[in-house]
Amino acid sequence: MSVIVTDKGFAPDGWNGPLFELSAEAGPQDLEAAAEAPMIRIHFAGFGDGRGFTLARRLRMLGYGGRLRAAGPLLADQYAMARRAGFDEVEIPDAIAARQPWDQWQARADWRAHDYQARLRGTA
Repeated sequence: MSVIVTDKGFAPDGWNGPLFELSAEAGPQDLEAAAEAPMIRIHFAGFGDGRGFTLARRLRMLGYGGRLRAAGPLLADQYAMARRAGFDEVEIPDAIAARQPWDQWQARADWRAHDYQARLRGTA
């Protein structure tokens, strides 16, 4: 099982539509193939593998307007980065949700305000 993390909290997976799966090794032709999917799930092999953040950013820069989901063993500390990269939500295993309850994710939910650029501008 898994838990979906959004800015509003933990939720079960309610997606029933078509889903395009991408791995961190996806290339330009994979991104092109995914462009029309209503939802793309990008799999992270581990919390130390940041290639999924790059894929999300590329998809958004190419104009992808659908739903983007990061899936894998991400940590609460990475939530703000995932949102800034373009992900709408994060899918985590139940074990991570048990170790890092919603309040730890919620502390990073205001992802627009807590980036280094905002701190440099003095607006954080």
